[in-house]
Amino acid sequence: MKKYGLRLFGILLVVVVLWHVSRSRTFQLFGTLYARVNTAQKVVALTFDDGPTSQTDSILAILRDLDSKATFFVTGKELAMHSLEGQKIVLAGHQLGNHTYSHSRMVLKTWDYTRREIEKTDSLIRLAGYRGEILFRPPNGKKLFVLPYYLQQTNRKTIMWDVEPESYANIANDSKKITQNVLENTKPGSIILLHVMYDRPESVKAIRQIVNGLKQQGYTFKTVSELLRYH
Repeated sequence: MKKYGLRLFGILLVVVVLWHVSRSRTFQLFGTLYARVNTAQKVVALTFDDGPTSQTDSILAILRDLDSKATFFVTGKELAMHSLEGQKIVLAGHQLGNHTYSHSRMVLKTWDYTRREIEKTDSLIRLAGYRGEILFRPPNGKKLFVLPYYLQQTNRKTIMWDVEPESYANIANDSKKITQNVLENTKPGSIILLHVMYDRPESVKAIRQIVNGLKQQGYTFKTVSELLRYH
C-alpha cells in the first residue's frame, strides 16, 4: 500500500511538473524561446495574436497614425479567409508570424498534426507576400514535447511575451487599466501581447495610449525580428 502511494505521488508530481513546463513563458524542452530580449536599450515589440479579421484595417490605421510597427501572429485559417487583410499587413511594413492553422492547444499532438499546423500557415504567410523570417507563437502559450522539438528541427524560434495586460480579468475590459499595466510592467526588450482582432474595443482603444505612453518614456517600437537583433 505504501509503495502504491509513493508511485501515485510520483505520477502526480510528474504531471504537475509537465503542466508547469507546458505553460511556461520562459522555458521549453527544445529549441530557442524568447519572452523578452536582454538589452539595456529602450526598444520593445508590440504583438497581436489571432486574425487577420475585419478589424485589421482599423488596427493598421491606428499604427499608421502612430508611425509604429507591430508583429501580427496570425492563424492560417483566418489568413485563408482574409487573405487581402494579410497582404495589407505586409504592405504596411509589419511582420507576420505563425500562430498555427487552427489555433489548437499544441500539447499531446502528433508530429504530422504539428507539421500540418505550422507548414500550412507558413505557406499562407508567404502567399500574403511576407518574405522575412517567420517566427512562431504557440496558441495560449502551450507547448510540451512534439511542438518545441519540431520547431528545433526546422530551425524556428518560439516567441512568447512578458507583458500581457488582458490576462487579468479586472484589467481586460478597461483601456486605461490595460495601458497602466503595460506602462508599469514594460522594460527594455519587452514583448507586449494584445488581442485586438475580435470584439475587444477596450484593447483596441489602448493601442494608441500604450504607444504614446511608451514613446514619452523614450521607447522605440520594433517588429519582433528587429527586436531580436538587440539580444
